[in-house]
This record gives sequence, C-alpha cells and structure tokens, in this order.
Amino acid sequence: MHPAIHLWRGIGWLATPAVRRLLTARARRGKEDPVRLPERWGRAGAARPGGPLAWVHGASVGEGMAVLPLLHRLAAERPDLNVLLTTGTVTSASALAPLLPATVRHQFVPVDVPQAVRRFLDHWRPDLGIWTESEFWPGLMATAQARMPCLLLQGRVSARSARRWQRPGSPIRSLLGGLRLCHAQSAEDAARLRALGAPDVRALGNLKWAAPPLPADEDALAALQAGLAGRPVWLAASIHPGEEAAIAATHLALAERHPGLLTLVVPRHPPRGPAFAAAFAAAGIACGLRSAGDRPGAAPLYIADTIGELGLWYRLAPVAFIGGSLVPHGGQNPMEAARLGCAILHGPHMDNFTELAAGLAACGGARPVPEAAALPAAVDALLSAEAAAVARAAGAYA
Repeated sequence: MHPAIHLWRGIGWLATPAVRRLLTARARRGKEDPVRLPERWGRAGAARPGGPLAWVHGASVGEGMAVLPLLHRLAAERPDLNVLLTTGTVTSASALAPLLPATVRHQFVPVDVPQAVRRFLDHWRPDLGIWTESEFWPGLMATAQARMPCLLLQGRVSARSARRWQRPGSPIRSLLGGLRLCHAQSAEDAARLRALGAPDVRALGNLKWAAPPLPADEDALAALQAGLAGRPVWLAASIHPGEEAAIAATHLALAERHPGLLTLVVPRHPPRGPAFAAAFAAAGIACGLRSAGDRPGAAPLYIADTIGELGLWYRLAPVAFIGGSLVPHGGQNPMEAARLGCAILHGPHMDNFTELAAGLAACGGARPVPEAAALPAAVDALLSAEAAAVARAAGAYA
C-alpha cells in the first residue's frame, strides 16, 4: 500500500474526535441528517439483504442522477442483485429517494476514518465496488479494493486535478492501479486516467446523456404556469456563493425593459437560501423564499431553496443560466436544462462538463457568457427574441 495512504489512515485515527465535532456542527446547520448521522460512522441504517450486493458510490445529486439509468437497467435485468447506493449529502438523499428502484438501498457514505470504513464494509460485505466520477477517498477506496473487485464509472479528471495528482507523493497511481476497469466520460478523461496509472480505460460515453428528465409535480406545475402566464421568466439554476451579485445586477438591469420580470433563483445548496435572500435585499430587490412558504410571483425575485424541485423550475423558465460557472467551481450539469426545453447560458468555468458544454455550443443550444458583466445582455437577448430562445432550446434538446 502506498505510504501516503498509510499516513492518511493514521491522520484519520488522530482526527476522529475533530471529525465527530465537525459532523455534529454540520448537522446543526442542516448539512447532515441528524437522524441518519450514525451512517456517517459506518453504522448501517438497514440490514444487509441476502444474495449478491453491488455498492455504487457517488458524491451527490449529479452523480446519483447520472447512474439512475444503470440502476434501473440492473433492477430489470438482474432482480437477484441488490444494490447499495451511497452519497454524502442531504440533498442527494432526498432527491434520489423517490427515484430509486426497489432493489436499491441508499446509505450515507462513511467518513474516511479507519473505524468507520471498517464498520461499513464489515456490515454490507459488497461483492463489487463501483466508484463514480472522481470521488477518490484514499482510505475508503484502498480498503474497498483489498476486499472486492472495484471499477470506476463515469471517470472524470480535469486538467487541474491531473496536475495536482501528478505531484510527488500522490497516492493516485496506487488507487487507480487497483481498479479492474475504468469507464471514462470522454476521450480527454480517458487519456488523463491512463496517464495517472488506471488500467483498462474505456471511453464509452457519458451517462448523463442517458439520464431521465428531472421530475416535477404536475399539479404544482399547472398552478404555477397559470399564475405566471404572460410574465417574462428566467432562471438562475444551481447558484453558488459569489454568483448572486451577477444575478442581482441582471435583474435590476432588465426589470424596466421587461415589465413583470420574474427572476427564479435555485441555490445549489438549499440551506444558503436565506443568505442569498439577504444579499438580494441589500441590492434593493424584494424576494420571496420558498422555504418560508412565500408564493412565486408575489415578489420580483423568488428563491426556490428546496430539495428535488429543480425540474419544476426548468419547466417554467424558457431561459436558464447554469450556476457554478461564473466562479471557478467547474459548472453544473447543463443537460438537465437541455432536456426540459430551456435556452441555456453558462459562464466560462465549465471544466466539469467540458464535453457537454462543447456539444451544446456546437449545436447552438448554449451560449457561453465570458464574464459576469455580460450576463444581463445575454439574458436580455433571449427574453427579447422569443424565436431565438426557442431555436436555442431546440438545439439544446436535439
């Protein structure tokens, strides 16, 4: 085993009290489920079913949604196979729960400290481990590889991550070298994975192309469509801290040009809704907050800080800006908006979705916005020319 992994495990033992305090603090802030907090320490919330069990791990909502087609295919073709899906966020657990097949159980992934990892694996005893994208926790991954065959699904490595992992002392070659098979999202990801030591790398395509449209409550959608009929609407989806100023500036710049304008804002992390509301209020914009029971349309800006409703807002807005892209986060998944008929805008930082962003740009389905100051003009152009917005949405959907 690589020395860095031994060091990581040792640090994990020593840091356990601090990690425990951190998780408790996160639970108080709504970032952990207090009822299911024991799962983060490897204490299972359900019995292990009999028969073979495959363990699929993804970081959050995006990875979970991407593997849904695979999970449903497995449920149909291998009803004898039990699947354990682990993620690390409250949002993912809530959003995925109603979408999982009956043969799939969800648990929160254990924190990467030795005792939690061992307790988790001793209980579930997976026969196969499937890692998604770039969720490479050294202790958890190395321990799993010692117990079962493991593969990488939807493998993704940005150029920046590849440079960081190539530094002396990095355990990445040991971790990737222990995989039986690597499925990369793109040819570029495949090349980086090979360079980092991954065996049997195949670029078979991105599962995000196969994901189903995000769901929406039909009654809620019909009521909102009736209440907002005739009003210009645009959506800022999956917004990260640092992007709220650009959203506020866009709304203020367009409010007079588009009477009755409604700006919908969906935070990437719902607990940040009140903080965003305070920022918009400081900019002089009255806003409603879904978590507070406010009604969409009663104020010119509406923050939808709830879980599992993004499909509702994409269906209401003909124009969608994809967040995480005006700040160096790497962007969020643009395919969710493309499937639901939105004309798409995004910022310059789409490193996590390079191939998808390039494909959308090539077919006229998305327009990159080079900087925050250019967002008002880009939104205005689509709200002012319905034919252009419809054409872009059709390109994105195609």
